[in-house]
Amino acid sequence: MSKFDDLNAKRVARQAEAGFTLIEILLVVVIIGILAAVAVPKLSGRVRQAKQNAAASSIGSIGLAINMYEVDNGKYPDSLQNLVTKGSEDNWNGPYLEKGVPKDPWGHDFQYSKNGNQYTLSSAGPDGSFGTEDDVK
Repeated sequence: MSKFDDLNAKRVARQAEAGFTLIEILLVVVIIGILAAVAVPKLSGRVRQAKQNAAASSIGSIGLAINMYEVDNGKYPDSLQNLVTKGSEDNWNGPYLEKGVPKDPWGHDFQYSKNGNQYTLSSAGPDGSFGTEDDVK
């Protein structure tokens, strides 16, 4: 046998051993499945927390726009739409919300109400119903 045949035989033997067995592939799939089962529930809690933080941030931004409107006009707006479009106000210097009235992270409208020299602003939260414990204020 020549030296060339010996090298060629070794190369063919290495190529035959280079592939993965079915058991190795299944083991990797099982490990990935276990990791996904552990990681997904932890990440879903972060998504909820991030949406709640985004709602609180939006409430702060809208509150700032309401306060700017009040400084210009001497009263709080009748609705959030007054922050975007001019009504009968003489000193309106808006729009106070450049991109329109935003929705909360769950796609619902923010709830705004005024009572004299006070106002409330809140998001219904994930369930979409006001007055429940998941509301963001």
